[in-house]
Amino acid sequence: MSDFAKLFQGMIQQSQEMAKAMNPALEKFQFPDFTSVFPTMPKNAMEMAFGNTFNPGGLDAKTRLFVTLAALVAQGSQLEPQIKLTVRHALEAGATAQEIAEVIGQMSVFGGVPAMTKAMELAQAVIAETEEG
Repeated sequence: MSDFAKLFQGMIQQSQEMAKAMNPALEKFQFPDFTSVFPTMPKNAMEMAFGNTFNPGGLDAKTRLFVTLAALVAQGSQLEPQIKLTVRHALEAGATAQEIAEVIGQMSVFGGVPAMTKAMELAQAVIAETEEG
């Protein structure tokens, strides 16, 4: 196994642990092997995305999901599936509906009121689904 493949495998293992912390249902998710597609991807980029930045002493899963949700909302409503998935994962990580609403509301300054309004509608739908199930 090449050094890159070993590095990639270690980062995938770290990302699986992070995903499990965010949502226990993701415990066994699988990443495809990107080594044939990105054989020259810089080590630092891979570590940032999949590894060392997600250290055990850093942000907890709920806070990471709040940061992700904020970024998605600020980008606008074209990311509907990602917003819904992140809200679902935030709920799994222990976030309350009030906390999620506050994160989305805060983004009205950065993403605009229409983006915030759409994200709030999406979040309410996910929260309602979760409460029903």
